[in-house]
Amino acid sequence: MGRRRVPDLYRAPFPLYTIKVDPKTGLVITAGGGGASKTGIKNAMHFLDLQLVGEQHYSASLLHAHDTDTRATMNLAVGDGVIAAGQDGSCSLMRFRHSSQREEDSAEAKQDEDYAGNSEGKARRRGGKGDRRGQDEAAASGDKSDMKDETSHISVTPLAEVQSDLNPKDPLQKVVRFSPDLSLLLTGGSDGHIRVWEFPSLKKKYDFKAHEGEIEDLDMSPGNKHLVTVGRDFSCSVWSGSQLAMGLNWLETTPQIAEKSYRYMACRFGKVEDQKDALRLYTVQIPHKRERKPPPCYLTKWDGKSFLPMLTAPCGSEVISSLAVSDSGTFLGLGTVTGSVAIYIAFSLQKLYYVQESHGIVVTDLAFLPDMLKGKDIKGNNETAMLSVAVDSRCQIHTVPNRRSFPIWLVLFCCGFIVVGVVLLLQYLFPGFI
Repeated sequence: MGRRRVPDLYRAPFPLYTIKVDPKTGLVITAGGGGASKTGIKNAMHFLDLQLVGEQHYSASLLHAHDTDTRATMNLAVGDGVIAAGQDGSCSLMRFRHSSQREEDSAEAKQDEDYAGNSEGKARRRGGKGDRRGQDEAAASGDKSDMKDETSHISVTPLAEVQSDLNPKDPLQKVVRFSPDLSLLLTGGSDGHIRVWEFPSLKKKYDFKAHEGEIEDLDMSPGNKHLVTVGRDFSCSVWSGSQLAMGLNWLETTPQIAEKSYRYMACRFGKVEDQKDALRLYTVQIPHKRERKPPPCYLTKWDGKSFLPMLTAPCGSEVISSLAVSDSGTFLGLGTVTGSVAIYIAFSLQKLYYVQESHGIVVTDLAFLPDMLKGKDIKGNNETAMLSVAVDSRCQIHTVPNRRSFPIWLVLFCCGFIVVGVVLLLQYLFPGFI
């Protein structure tokens, strides 16, 4: 039996490092590039239009290409029409606007002026290249055939930039998030610091050393009550403001595993379906050292309020590189350094979907599709759908079709029919049975 293959949804002319879906506009935003090295590989952010074709399949077309000069975007967050993009040791903020026709820019210009006027600290306005340049770059890169007509127009306006990492050797922002209520912008970098800005004023609220070494991941709980951070120093920490509330210990559920043989790699909060007040935290643990016979990676589910471990399960021997949680909290997505993609059931941590080496190299980011895009059903006849990007420049979509179900009346009818059939058979074989 041949290896399962997933067709490419979109292919960019540069390595892809991050992908996000904006449910307001329905846009898929993906970014990457070749960095500052003079390799001829572009650095850009691509805005894609995603369409459901039939009941289970998808197509994507390039609407706009935004040039990011000499800096590749390694991570990004999207909120309320604003993109926060991690580029080297900085976080660049830009406003994007999707319209069906060209409109006057006076209102948008005023918004940007107000935004820049409110920015404090190290925030500063950045000059950017116009949208026409982005369209020209897309055409020059060979993506002209994928461009939609000009009735759909996207404008990208640089707003501000904050220094998010101060590593003296090689500053690099590793992760960026908006808080669930969009009141805070949070970043973590290679210097081990967490930096938090009020949004949209960009007034710095916190700057504290969270880990020794690089920050791997962070996430904020609903209500901004707790911040969870993951570092390369084997620790996963829970913070209240800038104060350490507790450190997590997943080994409580697996005492047979030696300390410091694994390190935390990612963390995400997730809802619990049909339980409005419940909250879960999911973490991924990967082996600290490579061995000839690779040990398994692990997924751990925690109570998102008490932070007690609830369940730990192995998730394969391929080293995990990315984690995503669906909006409903029903599914978890995993990507690996070998290019494989998997979807797990959040409740039981059981594998539901898996494609080995779907990408040719490390999966850099994942994003589940929301239930609705621009008020339209985008999942079709699928239980869930998830986007993946990798260094191989490919964007793919992974779907889990709805499982077939039968109406309860039909099930009851069949049960009754079977009972009657059994009784008649017994009567035939054993006369006088009834």
